[in-house]
Amino acid sequence: MHTPAVDPATWPLDRDIVFLNHGSFGSCPRLVLEAQQRLRERLERQPIQFFMRDLEALADAARAALAQFVGVDPDDLVFVPNATAGVNTVLHSLRFAPGDELLVTDHEYNACRNAFEHAAERSGARTVVAPIPFPLRSEQEIIDAILERVTPRTRLALIDHVTSQTGLVMPVEKLVKELKARGVDTVIDGAHAPGMVPLDVRRIGATYYTGNCHKWLCAPKGAAFLYVQRDRQHQVRPLVISHGANSERTDRSRYLIEFGWTGTGDPTASLCVPEALRVMASLLPGGWPEVMQRNRALALAARRILCEALAIDPPAPEALIGTLVSVPIRDAQKAKTRDTFRLDPLQDRLLAEHSIEVPVITWPRWPRRLLRVSAQLYNSIPQYERLAAALRTLQ
Repeated sequence: MHTPAVDPATWPLDRDIVFLNHGSFGSCPRLVLEAQQRLRERLERQPIQFFMRDLEALADAARAALAQFVGVDPDDLVFVPNATAGVNTVLHSLRFAPGDELLVTDHEYNACRNAFEHAAERSGARTVVAPIPFPLRSEQEIIDAILERVTPRTRLALIDHVTSQTGLVMPVEKLVKELKARGVDTVIDGAHAPGMVPLDVRRIGATYYTGNCHKWLCAPKGAAFLYVQRDRQHQVRPLVISHGANSERTDRSRYLIEFGWTGTGDPTASLCVPEALRVMASLLPGGWPEVMQRNRALALAARRILCEALAIDPPAPEALIGTLVSVPIRDAQKAKTRDTFRLDPLQDRLLAEHSIEVPVITWPRWPRRLLRVSAQLYNSIPQYERLAAALRTLQ
């Protein structure tokens, strides 16, 4: 791990930058981008042929490959642009009443937390937030914190499979089982899970599961999926209602028909998911299992390096870590910015002065901060050592 597992030129990343933020957007391998460009050229050569005659079969093949990878029936899975869109799709499809409770945790991704707040606001329901400690000692603390907030009025719970800010791999299978026993449906925000951890959505048992393919699967940007339990699919409609709403077809479900066409766009990111699965599996002899194992081992090594540099204990058990790790750093010293997309000054300085791209995250609230690093096949131990040395001078 002192050298990258594969040639960094496999990705079109700037070789002058130490890129430790695959978790935010990542980078797509050149071979996958080339496949996408071929699809785009095919589309533009004969758009009617592509959209009206070829697209459905191409999308079916892509869904089948992805469904096998994540452990679901292809007929229960549809493509969406990103996991945030997946969460919003579920919320816009469901109906809540005044007094209903929508349960989230304080580790939930801000965009999806906002979607829950909006759903509650427009229906008169109430958002209930389960605070989960961080640092924490065990997964039981997570389970207890969430179940404590469940009441007879809880209708839906939103749980991150992998928390964006804190990098925790949540015990989603246990949580889904416990919530189901209490009559609570679950939507799992699996933005980071596909390609980071072994994934069997059917075994998890969630009512709804959405995940990104443009993060750890390394598909092009704009590729994600939504899984809906078969007996709930009649309730779920795409965010954009289009031609499928009054289709008279009977050869496939209304769920597949409506999501299959929501208007003209560029579907090539989703169609490249099989190529992304193939390319990433080909990079190491052991395929996807070795990719995940190698990246996790590197992430844990990175955490040890950073904790030593910061003179802190690891903030969570190793069992709760995937390929994304966060560590607490010194509180912010400057005034809080109101711009959600404004980067922390420390993040800007790390890039400007040390050529390191790594996120500095306000959490759980200003001025508290976390430093979050990712581990992908193009990363190596010396990069995290370089970050640790930079932190000693900038903290």
